[in-house]
Amino acid sequence: MNIKTQVKLLPTTSGVYIYKDAAGEVIYVGKAVNIRKRVESYFRKDTGSVKTDFLVAKISTIDTIQTASEAEALLLEASLIKHHQPKYNIELKDGKTYPFIQITKEEFPLVSVVRQNTRKYKDVAAEFWGPYVNPTLVREALNIIRKIFPFRTCEPFADQLCLYYDIGLCQGPCERKVSKEEYQRNIRNIKLILDGKKDDLYRSLRAEMEELARRRDFEGAGRLRDQIRAIGALYSGTGDINYFKEAEQLQRALNLDHAPMRLECFDISNIMGNQAVGSMVSFLNGKPDKSNYRRFRIKTVEGIDDFRMIAEVVRRRYSRLQKEGLAFPDLIIIDGGKGQLGAALDELKKLDVAIPIISLAKHEEEIFMPGKRNSLRLSHDSLGLKLLMRVRDEAHRFGLKYHTLLRGKKFLGLDKP
Repeated sequence: MNIKTQVKLLPTTSGVYIYKDAAGEVIYVGKAVNIRKRVESYFRKDTGSVKTDFLVAKISTIDTIQTASEAEALLLEASLIKHHQPKYNIELKDGKTYPFIQITKEEFPLVSVVRQNTRKYKDVAAEFWGPYVNPTLVREALNIIRKIFPFRTCEPFADQLCLYYDIGLCQGPCERKVSKEEYQRNIRNIKLILDGKKDDLYRSLRAEMEELARRRDFEGAGRLRDQIRAIGALYSGTGDINYFKEAEQLQRALNLDHAPMRLECFDISNIMGNQAVGSMVSFLNGKPDKSNYRRFRIKTVEGIDDFRMIAEVVRRRYSRLQKEGLAFPDLIIIDGGKGQLGAALDELKKLDVAIPIISLAKHEEEIFMPGKRNSLRLSHDSLGLKLLMRVRDEAHRFGLKYHTLLRGKKFLGLDKP
């Protein structure tokens, strides 16, 4: 395959691209938000750089590694450069004071970003990773890692707990809230991420989780399971590690077979039955998936009848997905109470479609589930409830916007009968 064809087939996601010469030797490693777009820029006739022209002339094959974010690509790029020492990666070897990640060799190591690989306190040894070209991205990457494996950033070592302990970003080694062994385990896992050894990290965590489960330490095993899922979020492109905790909590609360990844929520907007519309929003991994939002002008219901309106939009949505052979969501949320839930459930039964479904009533944030007489009330600080409310509120906002648009058109005489 010639080089131009290779470029056309490159992914458009963030990640790392690796140039190799005819002998298969790595000659350059780079990162990009959009791999294909970045690589294409090397092959323009007017690059204006003699160094780039020399590099391009040597490229025989292009390998890529896709990542969840540019921040992760930055870490991977640096680890690959350190490993391969490509001859054309001059910008990371030219003596500029690019930032490094520093991990001290202490009982409870400090993790921080420094401008060069020397420490302010000479009596404490340290290891360094880098250099990294972009200081902002390296700090963003460390913030993501810290949500999975908490660590201290205080220098010198603090003597009391701080805000980072309260928000779960530090385990409180200053007051011995964490054992040396557990803290060092986190540091070891951070080093595996910085070294680009994702598979080794997965194997290690899974082995520890299975061992804890055998000892019936289910709390510890659950914590490791959450870390494995969070690392999956980091490497898979979901971009939101916190969502795994929300979804896990929601799964337990609703007794679902698995943590829901795609949620769809329906809302009805009307004033005294006029200009009634239905809205549906879709969330994927905790984030709005606006390409899958849908708006419905109510066609079969006159007057005020929220139950029949909900039934109509649910029927239209899932009969279409069924007809086109498209994937169903993991959970349906109806804005309303028992009546709205029952109307939606009846339509799903008519379509012979089995999708987990609930309704969420606004005032007391009660959750109604099929076959349950009483509502479920989650704590107001519950991550699962906050997720449901976030999705429901977005459905209401989206529906109200459409309803207001149609009212405006009718007022101006632009609305078609």
